[in-house]
Amino acid sequence: MLRLEAVSKTFFPGTPGEVRALRSVDLELATGSWTIVIGTNGSGKSTLQGAVAGAFTPDSGRIWIDDVEVTGRPEHARARWIGRVFQDPFAGSAPSLTVAENLALAERRGQRRGLRQLIRAGSRARWRDALAEIGLGLESRLDDPIGLLSGGQRQAITLVMASLARPRLLLLDEHTAALDPRSAELVIALTRRIIERDGLTALMVTHSMAQAAALGDRLIAMHRGRPWLDVQGNAKRAWRAERLHELFSEMRREDRFDDATVRVVVPAYR
Repeated sequence: MLRLEAVSKTFFPGTPGEVRALRSVDLELATGSWTIVIGTNGSGKSTLQGAVAGAFTPDSGRIWIDDVEVTGRPEHARARWIGRVFQDPFAGSAPSLTVAENLALAERRGQRRGLRQLIRAGSRARWRDALAEIGLGLESRLDDPIGLLSGGQRQAITLVMASLARPRLLLLDEHTAALDPRSAELVIALTRRIIERDGLTALMVTHSMAQAAALGDRLIAMHRGRPWLDVQGNAKRAWRAERLHELFSEMRREDRFDDATVRVVVPAYR
């Protein structure tokens, strides 16, 4: 359902600060797959998500979602397909609006908006049910400004918001990195529940090797703007956190990923 063909992006080209963030990336995600992306700092993992989300237009290459080419479309034009959760718990919601108002706006992502009532009859009951699943008592705080909530509470609601409209693709960009361990554990449990319940296609960036080993059905390690390792199915399940730490050490030590030596492993699903 997602396809990237030879996508490249260079920031600050022709300057001393030039960064070749993506180098002719080819990638295809099947509907219902959950792909985990890891990589060293500057490897291109977040830039990959930015290209998919429409945060910028690639220098070259093409991107399709559900066989619709979206390469030149901005973020708001891709909102009908994409839900996104950022690392910053405060980035995905409007702090001065209530929880209910934030949920109402999220539910209409990608739709035409006119001068009509924001919160419709029957919506509140549906949102209470969705928030009750989190287990933090947030179903009783629909009328509170979302800015009054803690980072963990707000990130959990942002995850619900990102999935309310049943997006074709859910982008998760280190969405637990800024949370304390207990909040991160709760948000990951909620993430797993939503993705599996709704059958969402997900692309998740993480720095946690424990998360990378335990979650998803595909693992991609980015290095210098390209996938350096790509494993799926049984091959993915063989990668434990300790082995992933060794992989990082190998990438840093040998720096063997360049235009002449590319190692990408893509075994078939089993």
